[in-house]
Amino acid sequence: MRIAVFCSSSPTIADKYLDLATDLGVAIGSRRWDLISGGGHISMMGAVARGVRSGGGKTIGVIPQMLVDIEFADHDSHELHVVTSMRERKAMIEDFSDAFIALPGGPGTLEELFEIWVGRFLKFHNKPVVILDPFGVYAPLQDLLDHLEKEGFVKPGQRELLQWCTNVEEALSHCV
Repeated sequence: MRIAVFCSSSPTIADKYLDLATDLGVAIGSRRWDLISGGGHISMMGAVARGVRSGGGKTIGVIPQMLVDIEFADHDSHELHVVTSMRERKAMIEDFSDAFIALPGGPGTLEELFEIWVGRFLKFHNKPVVILDPFGVYAPLQDLLDHLEKEGFVKPGQRELLQWCTNVEEALSHCV
């Protein structure tokens, strides 16, 4: 099983988010599942990868050359695929992965989450899409999606393709 994790690479977030990423990584690794990541070594992205490796799992990173050039790459990854663009990165992550988990994050995380969710709705893939949010970071997003659905912008059945979870075990149970 290969799990893609979308999450923050911000160095300015609270430690509780790094701990969450580490806990998720350890749980993935202890199952001997692989992590597919954006290939970075900082913040939550690095924490989840280190957690996977400490739990006995394999890490596969996909990173654009531009980010490698600014020393962002996780060179401890078992595999590190260097690509030319963010679009190529996202396509490779989607192809490599069996399921997707979004942790708290900013615009990049949301962009990845929305793209993979829309791809599932349009039947470009049939892989699980999970949001792991024990701290309620995405509660306003849930409210927005409720509003968009009420206004007719979110189609029937679209919301049900997202699994919202508050703990690691529940999130991983939705991946199989």
